Amino acid sequence: MSSNWFVYILQCADSSLYTGITTDIERRLAEHNGLLSGGARYTKSRQPVSLVYQEKASSRAAASQREYAIKKLTRLQKETIISNSQQRFQSITTIKKPTI
Repeated sequence: MSSNWFVYILQCADSSLYTGITTDIERRLAEHNGLLSGGARYTKSRQPVSLVYQEKASSRAAASQREYAIKKLTRLQKETIISNSQQRFQSITTIKKPTI
């Protein structure tokens, strides 16, 4: 059985960024926000948190490697990843009116 793994970045109430991995983004976000038991010690005192980035990984190992790489980035580099992802999403979801 193959699981889908994700790398994610959360923005905390104090504007700090938290990076993690999971197989279930919705559950993990609920845990980080204290709605379910679990969640990281780091986010418990920085609630509420919001999901600002997610990326699918092919395996737990790949997700862990990507998480490690993101955690080594500067805040500015992380913000660039987030911004580029949001711009891509907006361009995909924007419906263009046909020109006549």
